[in-house]
Amino acid sequence: MKIIFLGAPGAGKGTQAAIVSQKLSIPTISTGEIIRESVRNETPLGKTAKELIEKGELVPDNLVIELVRNRISQDDCKNGFILDGFPRTIEQAKALSEMGVDIDAVVNIFVSDADIIRRMGGRRTCSKCSATYHTLYNPSAKGECCEKCGEKLSVRADDSPETVKKRLEVYHRQTQPLEDYYNDLGKLVTVVGQEKLEDTTRLTLEALKVND
Repeated sequence: MKIIFLGAPGAGKGTQAAIVSQKLSIPTISTGEIIRESVRNETPLGKTAKELIEKGELVPDNLVIELVRNRISQDDCKNGFILDGFPRTIEQAKALSEMGVDIDAVVNIFVSDADIIRRMGGRRTCSKCSATYHTLYNPSAKGECCEKCGEKLSVRADDSPETVKKRLEVYHRQTQPLEDYYNDLGKLVTVVGQEKLEDTTRLTLEALKVND
């Protein structure tokens, strides 16, 4: 199967993509990982991407598309793959189609903005040992301190409500139009993210008609 996962930041699409990847024995491909791998391997495209990143510039669409094209042509993608984080725009989606890639399903993990802000705002991280917690779902036994090393827990800058709201605004403006694009093609299935991970996984597998 060839699957795309959509969903706002913090909706849990990456987690579900990883579970489906293991279930179907197909790779999960994210543009971030592709770029990092290309930079590590010092490929021609990777060298170009590295130069842009070091200048603080965004990697342009045409370069990202070419990196994706190269990645999905590799042997481990012969039986299918999952795209997480690509496409992000209608233009990227059209480029994917022009590559001759026939997507079987596009899974949209839906979680309301209010719930995403609540979920991400509850995340806590230990700056000393990097242990992670959540005030609702995985609280530290020591309250505001890390139960492993005792260091005071903190909220990451990108988990603050203000930052999360900005990331959501970008998603709604830039990526959400893909929902209508793939719905019109008859590819979109929407899964409402649940409070329990296993419940979202069950709904995701059902939507993909994959046996649990």
